[in-house]
Amino acid sequence: MSRTAIRAAVFCLATLSSAAALAKVEVLPVQHSKAGRILAVQISEDVAPGDYEALMQGLRANPGKFDRKLVLLDSIGGSVTEAIRMGRLLRETGFDVMVPSNGVCQGSCVYLLAAGRSKTVRGYVGLHRPYFPGGDSALADAATGIRYSPVAYLKEMNVPASLLDDMNSIAPTSMRVLTRDELARYRLN
Repeated sequence: MSRTAIRAAVFCLATLSSAAALAKVEVLPVQHSKAGRILAVQISEDVAPGDYEALMQGLRANPGKFDRKLVLLDSIGGSVTEAIRMGRLLRETGFDVMVPSNGVCQGSCVYLLAAGRSKTVRGYVGLHRPYFPGGDSALADAATGIRYSPVAYLKEMNVPASLLDDMNSIAPTSMRVLTRDELARYRLN
């Protein structure tokens, strides 16, 4: 990623963070002097049912051509089903993904990171097995009537299935932060 693109991403993050009330999903067009028009999406806090719709509404509210589309992640995870739905939408619409130096991407947020056409990790990425029994992932499946296959999704995103194996080997109450080598091995950076 070029220095101009990194500066643009940081500018986008600063712009999004300066809003009076941070939303879980916020979509904002930004004009950068060097990088041009950027459609910036910030996904923060936990991924929950309804976030896909918020993302879709934000994208529909900002039609047009952009020089770059960038997602900034700072999420503790949450609903696997919703993260996969959001990830597919981000991939289909051509977004790059970044975990900024002050950001974290853990749990189901990894599915959002995997969706990026290009991925930049400056912060931390953590793995653990999802909370399914009675968690909001289970509720999202029941509410939508749709089941998503994490294995098929990772294959679609060109991420090795070994990522899922490693995620499932870590208790939901634990966390393992990925090293730079592991990020590269999983094609997440």
